[in-house]
Amino acid sequence: MRKLLAVAITAFLFGGASAASAGEASKASFGSTPDGKDVTVVTLTNGKGVTAKVISLGAALYALDIPDRNGKAGDVVLGYPDLKGTFEKPQYFGDTVGRYANRIAKGKFKLDGKEYTVPVNDGPNSLHGGKLGFDKVVWTVDKVESGATPSVTMTYVSPDGDQGYPGTLTATATYTLNDKNELTIEYTATTDKPTIVNITNHTYWNLAGEGSGSVMDQKLMIAGDAYLPTDATAIPTGEVRGVAGTDFDFRKAKPIGRDVRDAKEQQIVFGRGFDHNWVISRKEAAQPREVARVADPKSGRVLSLWSAQPGLQFYSGNFLDGTTSGKSGGVYRQGDAFALEPQLFPDTPNQPDFGSARLDPGHTYKNVMTYKFSTDKAAK
Repeated sequence: MRKLLAVAITAFLFGGASAASAGEASKASFGSTPDGKDVTVVTLTNGKGVTAKVISLGAALYALDIPDRNGKAGDVVLGYPDLKGTFEKPQYFGDTVGRYANRIAKGKFKLDGKEYTVPVNDGPNSLHGGKLGFDKVVWTVDKVESGATPSVTMTYVSPDGDQGYPGTLTATATYTLNDKNELTIEYTATTDKPTIVNITNHTYWNLAGEGSGSVMDQKLMIAGDAYLPTDATAIPTGEVRGVAGTDFDFRKAKPIGRDVRDAKEQQIVFGRGFDHNWVISRKEAAQPREVARVADPKSGRVLSLWSAQPGLQFYSGNFLDGTTSGKSGGVYRQGDAFALEPQLFPDTPNQPDFGSARLDPGHTYKNVMTYKFSTDKAAK
């Protein structure tokens, strides 16, 4: 009898623990756009203290609660408290950006001898797909799955000629959370005629917590030995410059803010800080590898970013200007977040030495990025 009771208690305890740690996915309304389109929020939890919220407007990562070294969860993603700010002052908070992430010089490129014009929305250049890019449209929530790896898949069909780009492009964004505290975002795209594609995620991170202030003391490593210098309008000059001996050398982790005010470095002046593409490799890798790592000495949170993309755009929050009120009611100021965006090199369609951004019918574009979270137990 005692043996049976012990077995029953053990089964209950382990069964309960297993159930408690199982991942879950749920969806709810998040309001509507000014033109009346419903926006959905999907919440993913892994039973280990991590919760991700993804909204269908821009297929965006709206929030990510991650435990610190003491086990206390906090949101490490910047954003607006509701949809109103998104339309009044778009800043790509957590957004999926495309068709072509980053910049295209003068809003023009050629494909098969024909010149295409896309909207100019960043000085003389086109940025993140144009004035109505993937960040400003409502994606369709196709699949929401609970289980060991809760996930959500969203789709957007961009018609031929959308923002000037050729081809009907069908894009998907899948967010998956596992029990190792890893969040993976997978983008795919197919087309019915030749086009160009470069899709990435534009989350603003602060590992000390959204609204907690500056990230300048957080330590960053970038696994790239070269970067792409730009002109004054943030378009790469075509040079691939080594980072050794420059402010751009993050091969060994250093505080983000150590060199961000170096007026002697013209590239820092151009970008008002860091807003450049690092060369991780000259072409896409066969398998994802660690491209960046950030550690916050205050909270102990550590973020390791894995990707197979050749380029990584690092942005040090230079244009947060104190006019944006965030989710927790605080004001976002310069340097209060960083962005790490795995992608093809900026302006690749106009710079053949950078490779190709071409996508043809019958082929599938893919960009997979995994954010692996852990904690450093020792305060530093």
